[in-house]
Amino acid sequence: MSAYAPKKEAAGEESEAPKIHRVRITLTSRNVKNIEKVCADLKRAALTKKLKVSGPVRMPTKKLRITTRKSPCGEGTNTWDCFEMRIHKRLIDLHAPSEVVKQITSIEIEPGVEVDVIIQDEK
Repeated sequence: MSAYAPKKEAAGEESEAPKIHRVRITLTSRNVKNIEKVCADLKRAALTKKLKVSGPVRMPTKKLRITTRKSPCGEGTNTWDCFEMRIHKRLIDLHAPSEVVKQITSIEIEPGVEVDVIIQDEK
């Protein structure tokens, strides 16, 4: 055993590989065509980078319904209007370094599609 500290690697060499993160991308939209196009673009970009991709997982559609009377004054026959808004949701899971995720998510996102990215450490 020596009294000297162990040698450190040279400054030019890096011993650490980029840290791999678990990334969950959540897409929500009222338009199915837009959300499917964004999902396909994200998956294509991830596969070209040779990443492990799972998804898109189609979550159940939320149907928000409002039923109202047609008559503004309340008089007359009881006629009703039903309005419905459908919200579609997709999940995509990736295993990638955070720098690569920035490159993948820089694609063109369709109008009306909300993107939520959650990055977790790999365990």
